[in-house]
Amino acid sequence: MLNSRKEIIQKLKAHPNDFDVIVIGGGATGLGVAVDAASRGYKTVLVEQNDFAKSTSSRSTKLVHGGVRYLAQGDIRLVREALHERGRLAQNAPHLVKEQKFIIANYRLFDQPFYGIGMKVYDALAGKLNIGHSKSYSKAQVIQAIPQIKQDKLIGGVMYYDGQFDDSRLAINLMQTATEYGALVLNYAKVTKLHKKFAKVNGVTVQDELSGETFDLYGKAIINATGIFVDQILTMDVKEHKPSVRPSQGVHLIVDGSFLGGTDAIMIPKTSDGRVLFCVPWHNKVILGTTDTPLTEFVLEPRPLEEEIDFILETAGKYLTRKPTRKDVLTAYAGLRPLAAPKEGDGDKTKEISRSHKLFSSESGLITITGGKWTTYRQMAEETVDLAIKVADLPERPCQTKTLPIHGAKQTTEAERKDWMYVYGSDQEKILELQQNDPSLAERLHPKYEFTGAQVVWAVRAEMAQTLDDVLARRIRALFLDARVAKEMAPKVAHIMAKELKKDEEWEKAQIQSFNELADGYILE
Repeated sequence: MLNSRKEIIQKLKAHPNDFDVIVIGGGATGLGVAVDAASRGYKTVLVEQNDFAKSTSSRSTKLVHGGVRYLAQGDIRLVREALHERGRLAQNAPHLVKEQKFIIANYRLFDQPFYGIGMKVYDALAGKLNIGHSKSYSKAQVIQAIPQIKQDKLIGGVMYYDGQFDDSRLAINLMQTATEYGALVLNYAKVTKLHKKFAKVNGVTVQDELSGETFDLYGKAIINATGIFVDQILTMDVKEHKPSVRPSQGVHLIVDGSFLGGTDAIMIPKTSDGRVLFCVPWHNKVILGTTDTPLTEFVLEPRPLEEEIDFILETAGKYLTRKPTRKDVLTAYAGLRPLAAPKEGDGDKTKEISRSHKLFSSESGLITITGGKWTTYRQMAEETVDLAIKVADLPERPCQTKTLPIHGAKQTTEAERKDWMYVYGSDQEKILELQQNDPSLAERLHPKYEFTGAQVVWAVRAEMAQTLDDVLARRIRALFLDARVAKEMAPKVAHIMAKELKKDEEWEKAQIQSFNELADGYILE
């Protein structure tokens, strides 16, 4: 298993023609495709222009779910598929995916039977892979589950189960899983050109974004799994390509766990403009979100709009005894969903555009997968590799991922989940060993959080972290939990990383400055 970027690049340059499958994009979908292809025994390489899950895949609502609102829209097929995948993911990555109780609080008499019946249908669609059964709750049961819920006019509620997880941690574990099955996986490697032979795509030019050097790779199947940047690759294939996806922004606000007062989540099924809103416990905090705002431009670091922040705070405030305000927000983050571009006359209602994925191959044989969501990443990957087998005439091999344990897989208890270390699953012991071998690595990075220097070292050695942003945003999630605290941690983390990566003081200073500028965008003034 190669963990060092340098070793991987050397191997790619030495053997550029060896590949059955080249995957472009290191988010949920691309990583899923790499795991699927490599576990079937195909020689696989994945390149990502930034860090794994840098874009949409680290900015979700942290739910592994069927999608209650798609049930309301009548999209039974999508909900059934997602619920089955939810069950598989809970079995394959038990250290990261857990069952989460959600409460729909009812303030009108008709709501209790209406949502009660709806959630029984939701349970039934999950079939044998269901993770728990919904129940009607009395007013007292709702208050016991969510002590901070507004009690005035509360009649009762409906409790149902869905899944909850840590998105970028799962992405890192998928990267490690693909690597264990022989894939070569590389971050900060941008595809700048597609190669063709007899009008069929057969390779890519890759630029190492850290050194600036370029190299070519050749393979039988080229897969475009770049999420919100899917059209950039399609334009390399066909210059006159018309945009096939459009961005929809989803914003989330992180507040202290005391705003819910318990471990159950709230699902608000209908807000002032017809959206669904969640208040979900996550790493001892609460995620409030999300929005569905049509935008025109795809960027790596989207920013919440003022009206989105106001909408979330106002809606959450209608259901919580303590109304959250801007000064309570520890972090505000935004993500862009790649939705199928609507046909003319469809208007701007992105919340009504299907979340189903789109999979197709162009005349050149370039395979493109877009849309979908984290919950269905495995199903999307299976379908993509099945299509690659046909398009690239690969030897047929069955999919292995329905029951394939993901790196770190280990059962965890509710008590263990109170400590951040649970996200490492079976790797926990190795991190504790780092601390025993060097007691300075057992020191906390910040008095408010349990993160230690050993986790930074582990991120560099075993999780391919290259920058301060990689560690603080996607390896230990500090930026997504408390942006101000992440800034305070930055110098200590940069120093540990510099030592590991053999970088000088100038690198440290540049990293701290760059990260501070980034983190400022997550803090509400």
